Formats: sequence, C-alpha cells, structure tokens
Amino acid sequence: MTIALVNPEGLPKVDLYSQVAVATGSRLVFLAGQVAVDADGNTVGVGDLATQIEQCYLNIATALAEVGGSFDDVAKLTVYAVDWTPDKMALMGEGVARAAAKLGVTLAAPLTGLGVSALAGPDLLVEVEATAVLDG
Repeated sequence: MTIALVNPEGLPKVDLYSQVAVATGSRLVFLAGQVAVDADGNTVGVGDLATQIEQCYLNIATALAEVGGSFDDVAKLTVYAVDWTPDKMALMGEGVARAAAKLGVTLAAPLTGLGVSALAGPDLLVEVEATAVLDG
C-alpha cells in the first residue's frame, strides 16, 4: 500500500477523514474535480447533496481504476460545496458512507472542505478532486 493514514495525538480524530497521509509510491495522480454526472453527462441527484457527493466519490473510483489505482491510493481530497454551511456536514457524511459501502472501502484520506458560490453547472452542488500516489 502506498498511503499510510495517520491521526496524530494532539489533533482531533474526525470520522470523515484522517489528518495526515504519508505516501511512499512513485507515481502522482492528479484527478480533475469530479462532479455529480453519470457516464452520459447527466446530472445525478439534482437538489440532493448526499447523492451528489456519493456520485463524485464513485466517479473518482472510476477514474482511479482506469490508471490502476483505488481509494487506498488517495493521499488528499478537496471538496468544493456550493453555499456550504456546517449543518450540511451530516449530508456529506451520508454521501461518503453510501459511496464507501458501494465501493467496499473505507474513505478516510485527508480532506479539505471549501464553500464556493457556484460550480460549472447550475444543478451541481459539490465537486471533489483527488490526489493519489501509486507504485510504479
């Protein structure tokens, strides 16, 4: 495994992510921000933040699989959410949990969440980008 996730003493343990990722692989993979669209370009989960987050994570898994990776190789995630407020955290957690269940993985890479005023399309509520490290 190329990524070791760490939660140091003295920092809070957060359910959705780890505080630190230590990468030992040799290939860096930078994914474009993934939004809630299916393979045909249709928006998934209009008005439903949890469903859109779930689709973003599923799209990341698809992109990583294409280059021989998986969520085990993710070193960092950045989430951009439209009109973010802290009360939306539960919906984010729900979407991440559903994606994790579908993928059969634990999604715990370090994460930065940012509130934005808009994304590329009017029905998009969230965009997630990932950086992964793979061997070889």
